[in-house]
Amino acid sequence: MLLELTVENFAIIERVHLRFGPGLNVLTGETGAGKSILVDAMSLLLGGRALSDYVRAGARQARVEGLFLVEPSRATVLRPLLEEHGVLEAGEPLETLILTREIRARGANVCRINGRAVPLRLLQQVGERLIHIHGQAEHLALRRPAVQLDLLDRYAGAQELRARLAERVGELRRVRAAVRKVASDQGELDRRAERLRFALEEIEQAGLRPGEEEALREERRLLTNAERLAELAQEAYTLLYGGAEDDIPALDRVDQALRALRQLAKLDSRLASHVASVEQALALLDDVARFLGDYMEGIEYDAARLQEIEHRLDLIFRLKRKYGPTVEEVLRAAADARAELERLARAEEQLTRLRQIEARLLEQIGRLGVELSARRRRAAARLAKAVERELAHLRMAHTRLVIRFEWREDPAGVPVDEAFGLDPSARYAFDATGLDRVEFLVSTNPGEPPKPLARVASGGEMARLMLALQTVLGEADETPVLIFDEVDTGVGGRLGTTVGRKLHALGRFHQVLCITHLPQLAAFGDTHFRVYKVPADGRTVTRVEPLDEEGRLQELATMLGTGRSAREAAEELRRQGRAVQEL
Repeated sequence: MLLELTVENFAIIERVHLRFGPGLNVLTGETGAGKSILVDAMSLLLGGRALSDYVRAGARQARVEGLFLVEPSRATVLRPLLEEHGVLEAGEPLETLILTREIRARGANVCRINGRAVPLRLLQQVGERLIHIHGQAEHLALRRPAVQLDLLDRYAGAQELRARLAERVGELRRVRAAVRKVASDQGELDRRAERLRFALEEIEQAGLRPGEEEALREERRLLTNAERLAELAQEAYTLLYGGAEDDIPALDRVDQALRALRQLAKLDSRLASHVASVEQALALLDDVARFLGDYMEGIEYDAARLQEIEHRLDLIFRLKRKYGPTVEEVLRAAADARAELERLARAEEQLTRLRQIEARLLEQIGRLGVELSARRRRAAARLAKAVERELAHLRMAHTRLVIRFEWREDPAGVPVDEAFGLDPSARYAFDATGLDRVEFLVSTNPGEPPKPLARVASGGEMARLMLALQTVLGEADETPVLIFDEVDTGVGGRLGTTVGRKLHALGRFHQVLCITHLPQLAAFGDTHFRVYKVPADGRTVTRVEPLDEEGRLQELATMLGTGRSAREAAEELRRQGRAVQEL
């Protein structure tokens, strides 16, 4: 229940502090006095849009604050939400809540719950569990099928089921977006994979090895200079080992020199170290001569091998020009191509996995959609009968309300098994609200076929239809506070008493706040406030005052007209109101 409402510097309201009572609270006053401004202020506590225009001229900020008494049933619903966001400690009692909204003339607005700053979304989630506002715009909105579906879901108590379905639909949309992206890229991915496979095959067939190019170039140089290598090796070998006809080989000469040094060393020990040096040199020269002998035998000019090397080097050159400046870079390009092909293969796997997820979500949405539709259809029959009963009290006894359901086939839709006797092989269109296309049809005259509201109901009939719906929905609604903003628009004075009785009866289940121009309705309020404007310091401000019994009689007489008859009529209305309140 809303115990207190404080509004400061909001539009033409300087400061208003209201204490509401249980049951039916009515607010009356002349047009333009600021009654609907109070509703705008309360809508901010539900997380409504905050406009800087709301801030009273000359003020730095506007503030709206509501103190709520939380019933145990509401506490059970609100506690997990508040504990999750740290507003409430585990085990802390939840008996009252203070919702606050501050709108600054410059800068962001601030939301608070029990003095703690909270995100706007949390304020919305808490507010919608405490208050529901029925505004004037709902008369016209009732013509729209989407609004009709929302009303039906409220009556059916299907909001949670609908939210679960909407969550799955959101997941499906994200998955389908991913499928479209992957699928749209598939052609390019296939072409990319083909290029990669060609490159990988070309490089792997070449069988390149690190360092191979340098080794081939060295072998080519040896083969190309084989004749010259043989000549030089032969010359060196001859000088070292073979000698000429008239010359002594170098090794023999060194050996002779070694023998002479050994003799000298026997006579002069200082030459002993030189003997060792010459012995070492002789051994080294002998090794070189033997190597040259073997080397000459290994020198062979192989034209076929040279041609093979030339072909191999040409292949390496072409691969380097395509894939990298070195053999190592070419081999790295092959490794990269292999890794990229593996990644592309995973992309195909991803597409398969996404389609599997898509199919699973479609099945879940179909199942939830059928369950939601079944609940709606059961509730629709009850709602139609209940509204017809209420309309009978509002002098529309012959009116019939029919709620029509329609499903549309769609190849991209969901399967529904054999729901409602439909083709199990077909698929049906859906959105975040489910499978149903719902429309309220009405017949206001006997014998006339039901037609859409927008084509049948007049303004007054639409107002009475809305009032009947709100009365029926109000009894089923679990929201503790219901606000009716001039929902009696289009309802004449003759029906005002009936409307007043119905709203008062609704006050047995909820706290009801009603803004009205009808004295016949206002007379049934358990609490009555008068809203009026006064000049103050050269400006106009809105004031709100609670009325005692005498004040109520004066206000009702003013609403009825002038003169003694108006006073007498006001007294009669109050007698009727008190009689109902005493039941």
